[in-house]
Formats: sequence, structure tokens, C-alpha cells
Amino acid sequence: MELVGSPLTATRAHPRSTPTKFLPAISTMASSYKNRFPYYPLPQSFSLPWMPSAYYKTAAINPTLAPFSKSSQGLTPSKMLPLISNRTTLFTRYTPDDWYRSNLTNYKESETSRHNAERLRVDTSRMILDKYQQTKRTQVQSTKNLGERVNDIEFWKSELCHELDEMIRETNALSDMKKRLERALAETEAPLQVTQECLLHREKRMGIDLVHDDVEKQLFTEVDVIRSCQERMQQYLDKAKVQLASNRAAQHELEIDLVNKQAAHRIDDKCHHLRNTSDGISYYRGVERIDATISVPESWAKFTDNNILCSQSERVASAKLRDNIENLLMVTANEMWCQFNSVNVAFTNRIAETADAKSKIQTHLAKTLQEIFQIEMNIETIRKAIRDKGPPLKVAQTRLDERTRRPNMELCRDAAQLRLVNEVHEIDETIQSLQQRLRDAEDTLQMLVRAKSALEHDLAVKANSLFIDQEKCMGMRKTFPSTVRLVGYV
Repeated sequence: MELVGSPLTATRAHPRSTPTKFLPAISTMASSYKNRFPYYPLPQSFSLPWMPSAYYKTAAINPTLAPFSKSSQGLTPSKMLPLISNRTTLFTRYTPDDWYRSNLTNYKESETSRHNAERLRVDTSRMILDKYQQTKRTQVQSTKNLGERVNDIEFWKSELCHELDEMIRETNALSDMKKRLERALAETEAPLQVTQECLLHREKRMGIDLVHDDVEKQLFTEVDVIRSCQERMQQYLDKAKVQLASNRAAQHELEIDLVNKQAAHRIDDKCHHLRNTSDGISYYRGVERIDATISVPESWAKFTDNNILCSQSERVASAKLRDNIENLLMVTANEMWCQFNSVNVAFTNRIAETADAKSKIQTHLAKTLQEIFQIEMNIETIRKAIRDKGPPLKVAQTRLDERTRRPNMELCRDAAQLRLVNEVHEIDETIQSLQQRLRDAEDTLQMLVRAKSALEHDLAVKANSLFIDQEKCMGMRKTFPSTVRLVGYV
């Protein structure tokens, strides 16, 4: 397209000022046509031919609004393109009709937007009210369901508590009977234990302390008399343990169910009392898509009912077993007094000889232990001396390290430098000598420890023999359990 302008030879040193009597430039109408690029005259550097054909050709073109470029927003008048000649400004792109039509279009668009906005506000208000009522009804129904669930949980909680109390009482009764049986077994086992431990521990004596005498003959006879009673007691004790384990398993199931009911009651009661103004409510996005349920109301109630029925059956079996154990204890209490008084004579001489040897060994061991204590104190002193040399060595080495950072000629091997080097060497030599002394002291300590171990071993041999004869054998055979103790009451 050829543009109208000055003659081909016309050039201007300075742009003319814009006439004020003509129609305004397109740029002054930018506020009425948003997102449109304003018209700016071409610069004077362009040579436009002054020809009629060019004028008619240009005037025949329908003006269009170019897109408003972001790069042109914010241009100052000084940065805009210079205006062309006054003759060019006579030919504008728009007519007054275009201007009025543009304004009418903007008015209609504004009125349409306002009408749509008003209709949207009315519809939104109606929708908000409907959704509020729907949400409120849903929340009321949820609260009611939670209240019914809380009542169901409270009912089964009371049933579980009642059965759990009964099971605890029965379990405690069976546990007491089991303890009586264990005490009776321990008491009836006392003579057998004495005999077996005498035979067993006397065989454990070492070296010359192993002596065979007439005591062992009576000990073997006493073993056969007691074992028949122990075998029957052990059978019922095993039954009691199995039944007690069954009772505790049923009790455990009841307790777990009760704990779960309590936790569910606490959670549902909290949910039942939650309101829109409650503290602690928050968003948990996606929680409605999580289905962690594993039961339905029917299976939930059946589960608790089965636990209660299982507990009741175990209680019946436990009561029957307690009666059988009571009868057994009365029968076995009268069979324990025949072989007790025939094996308590042959221990006195051997005990005296063993006690004398033990006393002498203890004297030597006490002296060795005192020396070990002294050498350990010495070792600790040496170690402390070595630790005390650490800070001075750190100070000297830190000083040397810091002095290595002196610049240029300041790195002087002066008296301070030499003394610090000597100080490090002296401390190192001191630490090495102390460590050598520490090794010597530790070697001496090892020798003392080996000597102590030898004395302790010999003392253990004598103490073992003395303990077997005096404590294990004679000590256990001084008394025999009474009938009250044999039936497990004491």
C-alpha cells in the first residue's frame, strides 16, 4: 500500500507539531477500544510520493483496528514514532459513525454483563440456601446415627464387662489352686529335692573331695518313695496350666473386644458431639474414598456374642478342674513321712576339714586382692597423668598451627617458634614414658589377677564341697514339710 505524504524530495530536519484543529489521533481513542494497537503516524524519514493515484488508493481501503501489542503499552510520547505532515493527518481511518457505534456497542456489552451478573447472584443465593438446608439435614441424620451407634456400643460394653469380671474371678480362683498345687508339689518335692541334690551336688565335688560313703544308699531309697506322688501332681499341674491358658485366652479376647469397644465408644461419642463450631475440625481430603471397614452390624454383634459364649464354656471346665485338684492334694499329703529320718548322720567330720582349708585360702586371697586394688589405683593415676598432658599438647600444637598462617616474612623461626617445637617434643616424650609405665603396671596387674584366679579356683573347690555338705545336704534335711504345707496352703 502506498501512503500519502510529502513530495519525494521533501525532507524535514525537525518534526512538525501536531495540529489541534483536526480530528484526534487514533491513539487518543485507545481507552474506548481495548486490546487494540493505537495508530501512530509514520516517521518523517519515509519518502511518500505526492500523487493523486496514491491518495485515492489509500482512501479506498477500509480502516481496521490492529491488535494492541503489549510492547507498545507504556511507550512515552518521546519514544513514539514522529508524526507525518499535516496533509497526512487529514485522512483519518474512522468516521464519527464508527465512533458512536463503538460507544453503543460498549454500552450494550456492559448492560448484558450486568444482567448476567445479577442473574448469577440470584441463582447463587438460591443455591447457597438450598445446599445449606441439605447439608444441615444430612448432618442431623449423621448425628442421630452416631447416637444410635453409641448406645449399641454401650450395651455390648456392659455385657463384656460382666462376663470379663466373672472370667477374672474364675481365672484368679484357678490360678490360686494352681499356686497351691505348685506349692504342694514343691513341698512334696522337698525330700526328693534334698536327696537328688545331695547325690547330684556330691558328684560335683572335684579332686580329692570326691568321697563315697553310706549316705548315698539311703538317698536312693528315698527317691523312689516320693516320685509316684510327684507324677500325679505334675499331671494335674499340666492340666491346670492348659486350662489357665485357655481362660486367659478367652479373657484376652474379652479384654481386646472391650478395649476396642471403649475406643470406638470414645471416638463415636466425640464424633457425636462435634459441631460446626467445635475445635479440632479440619479438612481431610479424600477420606471419604477410604473404606477401612471390615464388618457389618450383624457380624459385629455376632463377634462379641461368640466371645462371651466361649468365655462361659471355659469357666465351667475350670471349675470342674479345681475340684479334682483339691481331692488330689488331700490324698498325696499322707504319703511323705517314711523315709525322712534315716540319712542325716554322715556329714560332720568332712565339713570340719573342708572349713579349715577354706579359711587358709581366704587369708591369702584377701592379701592378693589388696595388692590388686593398689595397682589399679596406680594405673588410674597414670592414665590421669596421660589425660592431663592432652590440653598442653593441644595448646602447643594449636599455637604452631596458627603461627604457620603468618604472612610472608613474618614466618620467622624465632625463639617462640623453637620453644613451641621443643614443647611439643617434650610432651610427646612424657606421654610415651607414661604409656610405657602404664603397660608395665597392667602386666603386673595381670599377674596378680592370675594369682587371684588360682586362689579363687581352689577356694571355690573347697567352698563347693563345704556348701554341698553343710548347706545343701544338712541344711535341707533339718526339717520336713507339715501336712498344711503339703496341701499348698502355706
